[in-house]
Amino acid sequence: MGESLLVLLVEDDPSDERLALRAFAKSNVKCKVDVVRDGVEAVEYLTAPRTENPHLILLDLKLPKKNGHEVLKWIRSNDRTKRIPVVCFTSSSEQADVMGCFESGANSFVRKAVDYHDYMARFAKLAEYWLSINEPC
Repeated sequence: MGESLLVLLVEDDPSDERLALRAFAKSNVKCKVDVVRDGVEAVEYLTAPRTENPHLILLDLKLPKKNGHEVLKWIRSNDRTKRIPVVCFTSSSEQADVMGCFESGANSFVRKAVDYHDYMARFAKLAEYWLSINEPC
């Protein structure tokens, strides 16, 4: 698949965005990463005319304007986007967030590691699984 892979990163924190982009660049998975910084931008991005949807959405939960739970529910209720894998990638350790994400249709829930090396290792595994190993719908 190579460069044709497209990822949507929904992240409002600039330092977390830079870290995620660095992790993608260092991973063995080559892809294009588009970034939006709030829930409203995410919905606008996903409704904009384009030839293909992202192959993966990495969704933070604590977003301005429309939170990650609201965005996830919208994604799953929309015929065009409901089959896109969504990984809730967040610093939240609240059990209610974990349960809420899965109840709303998340494919995975991954906590952001605090340690840089743990973050990079976790991110590399996440990218490899969802963009190389997993068979897209």
